[in-house]
Amino acid sequence: MISRYDSSNKKIWHYSVTSCLVPICSLYGAAVTTVEGIGSTKTRIHPVQERIAKGHGTQCGFCTPGMVMSIYTLLRNHLQPSTEQLIETLGGNLCRCTGYRPIVESGKSFSAESSCCQMKGTGECCLDQEEHESENKSDVCTKLYQEEEFLPLDPTQEFIFPPELMRMAEEARKKTLVFQGERITWISPATLNDLLELKLQYPQAPLVMGNTFVGPNMKFKDVFHSVIISPARISELNVVMIDANQGLTIGAGCSLAQVKEILTEMVLKLPEEKTQTYQALLKHLRTLAGQQIRNMASLGGHIISRLAASDLNPVLGVGNCVLNLVSKEGTQQLPLNDHFLAGSPDANLTSKQVLASVFIPFSKKWEFVSAFRQAQRQQNALAIVNSGMRVRFKEGTNTIMDLNILYGGVGSVTVSAKKSCQQLIGRAWNEEMLDEACRLVLDEVTIPGSSSGGMVEYKRTLMISFLFKFYLEVLQDLNVRDPRYPDVPNKFQSVLEDFPLTIPCGTQAYECVDSHQPPQDPVGRPVMHQSGIKHASGEAIFCDDMPAIDEELFLAVVTSTRPHAKIISIDASEALALPGVVDVITAQDIPAQNGDEEERLYAQDEVICVGQIVCTVAADSYFHAKQAAKKVNIVYEDMEPVIVTIKDAVSHKSFIGSEKKLEQGNIKEAFQTVDQIIEGEVHMGGQEHFYMETQSVLVIPKTEDKEMEIYVSSQDAALVQVGSSRIIISCEFEFVNDAFAQSISLSATGYFRGYKADMDWVKGEGDVYPYFVYGAACSEVEVDCLTGAHKCISTKIFSEAHFFFFFQIEGAFTQGVGLYTLEELKYSPEGVLYTRSPNEYKIPSITDIPEELNVSLLTSTKNPIAIYSSKGLGESGMFLGSSVFFAIHDAVTAARKERGLTETFTMSSPATPELIRMICVDKFTDLVWSSFFFFSVYVFFATSFSCYQSLLCDFSVGRRKAVGVSVNHNL
Repeated sequence: MISRYDSSNKKIWHYSVTSCLVPICSLYGAAVTTVEGIGSTKTRIHPVQERIAKGHGTQCGFCTPGMVMSIYTLLRNHLQPSTEQLIETLGGNLCRCTGYRPIVESGKSFSAESSCCQMKGTGECCLDQEEHESENKSDVCTKLYQEEEFLPLDPTQEFIFPPELMRMAEEARKKTLVFQGERITWISPATLNDLLELKLQYPQAPLVMGNTFVGPNMKFKDVFHSVIISPARISELNVVMIDANQGLTIGAGCSLAQVKEILTEMVLKLPEEKTQTYQALLKHLRTLAGQQIRNMASLGGHIISRLAASDLNPVLGVGNCVLNLVSKEGTQQLPLNDHFLAGSPDANLTSKQVLASVFIPFSKKWEFVSAFRQAQRQQNALAIVNSGMRVRFKEGTNTIMDLNILYGGVGSVTVSAKKSCQQLIGRAWNEEMLDEACRLVLDEVTIPGSSSGGMVEYKRTLMISFLFKFYLEVLQDLNVRDPRYPDVPNKFQSVLEDFPLTIPCGTQAYECVDSHQPPQDPVGRPVMHQSGIKHASGEAIFCDDMPAIDEELFLAVVTSTRPHAKIISIDASEALALPGVVDVITAQDIPAQNGDEEERLYAQDEVICVGQIVCTVAADSYFHAKQAAKKVNIVYEDMEPVIVTIKDAVSHKSFIGSEKKLEQGNIKEAFQTVDQIIEGEVHMGGQEHFYMETQSVLVIPKTEDKEMEIYVSSQDAALVQVGSSRIIISCEFEFVNDAFAQSISLSATGYFRGYKADMDWVKGEGDVYPYFVYGAACSEVEVDCLTGAHKCISTKIFSEAHFFFFFQIEGAFTQGVGLYTLEELKYSPEGVLYTRSPNEYKIPSITDIPEELNVSLLTSTKNPIAIYSSKGLGESGMFLGSSVFFAIHDAVTAARKERGLTETFTMSSPATPELIRMICVDKFTDLVWSSFFFFSVYVFFATSFSCYQSLLCDFSVGRRKAVGVSVNHNL
């Protein structure tokens, strides 16, 4: 959490940030609070830390400090936050283990309101009935923790803002700050005039406010800047001015979070007809990136970066906004239009100019502005396609006077449909206009097949789907202004509704512990994670948290750039010549086995995939090792076959291990006697591990007996390889002094042989598993047939588990939801994984889990071959996530049935928005597939256009609900 004192209004601002993007030099004058600072086991834990731990909101614990600090910052600004604020706050945090619900429940304990059924006006909660039912069953419990045991939140116990920093902020800040590093100089001017002087002196130096654009480019794309200028201390760049007749001017230095607050205030104060552009911007600001990024990123930086998928620029562009530029030569107003967004030379800033502020005009009475976007998930994801659309009518009519449409995500820059809009001027706002608009836009805005991100047909479908949504929104607003214009038909009403960002709720039911069970026996009890408090306080030490030791060396990997090739030579001479480099290690340097046939530690003689480790560079720092790794030159000779996909593997008969199949009865005879044979293929995508924890290892050689002490983040330490040396996995224990004095051991030791499956795969005889785990899930989803988005409304899970496994079940289910609906691995033809970072690969976030998630553990069943009748439940519930996939399939089937399409169709996993939308075949998708043909026909038969069937005839859009069920066993 960053805290700053604003001397102009005497207020202290607290905001959460993504710490890896915050340059240390940008923190001058700020107070920084980390998770270790708000509480610890050695002093006093904070209520946020306690509730996340006791509320079972932590498993592996790596995401927990971020969750804690996001909620903590929210509470510093709002003592009793709303559930909407909580969802917004946690939108930038990811978790792979818990399934989010227990984290949300922990945060909701600070809220004075409920987001469940009570919010729907009935005054009753759907969970009350289930709770009463549970109370009647003496053997069923639903309580996971005791709220009355929670520490109260006492704001008087929080740290005060350092008075010294307040004094510094009150003083006139006229001194330019300069921080000189080994390679980079950071300059922070105090006045606008100082900034303009620096722009003359360093014309190529970037201006950095939030570092959300320059930072990632320097870190991941090797972009280097010797001088960086930070104008964050310049008050002129944070100005907010309101012209009662014209509009709003916002300083370019204002963060996106501040812009959201400013626009929200304006929407509440002004008539709706003046705030059309402001409301459209707010719609995107609720989901743009995550809260931590919005707290850092500036309005000016967002505009100037001109990202192809920018959410705000298309809306600002259609809203007739103006950029206010300053330089030593004076001021200039530059229209924020399609020319600027396309990077036209005549609409660019010069190296001497600085964007000072942005003017956002009021909308006019007969003007309507809308914003649309579709991403891989609701929050914290770049848009696949977004759009800003504006129309102005001749006063009192539905005749188009001005029309502007901008699209993001369909090209390398924001794209305008200017020609199409011009041709529609003077037309009435009706179905015929919509028909023509769709064809014109598809003809004008083309997407090359080689465009970044692919999905060409889907993106083109979204373009006209958004246009249809805009048509209906304006049609509704026209009817509100003047009832003589038709209202939106009932069957299209759902098109006007976006999926809400809802907070999850639910119940967890389990078998109550026998009253005679000793209190010290934890089996079956909802016991807090043993390390939960340490996770929440940041005291748990992960491998990468360990400080460097004396003479420690760091390894950076050099990976293959070929999918299948012979290694001709490895030239490390240039790398070895760099400062700090000690050695380059290859397969020849491994004294023992170099892994096994299935997976080599280092590539030996040949590489079998892009990204395989070929060698590593050892240096005195990780930075030096990474720099040297780039200088290792490897010569390859390409080999065949190149196997990238599963289809490639099948065609080349390249399989891992021998074929395993189970048959019962006479298969051939059965196929000869059955009534029907259905043939087809099932395709299922893979899933990235997506570790939250940095995968690393610290190896410390000992001076005696060739031993090594290893700290490793692997989950399977038994397979850690360090040559032929013995391995000692070092652990630390704390010894309550009394037990030590009395020679009482506090360590419990047990031995278990483990399981061994008795299966002969050649004969097809034996037992595949020593026992079975059973579970079932039923999910209800809602699908947007126009965009392919879906919302999981509710899920009920019944799972067999003798112990208390709710959070592994919920976490596994959520990971399954990602596997079956969201996470898609995409490779280039050369075998390069495109989706290999949080920017490209999206796991479920907090709004992707069911609105209502109820989990029940079945009463215990005996398992005589395990300790306490336990079963290795682990993450077997992952398959239950397929219930969401099947529900989506049923919803799509319903939509297709309404349109007269076959109910038999191919739907592969994962069911991404692209897949869902393109399977929901309609006249928009037909228009995309044959847009050129339709356009030609339209031109040829222009004289008889009225005879052409409208796109709206016999057309069914909107949302469809369906329920899917999955049952899993043999896990």
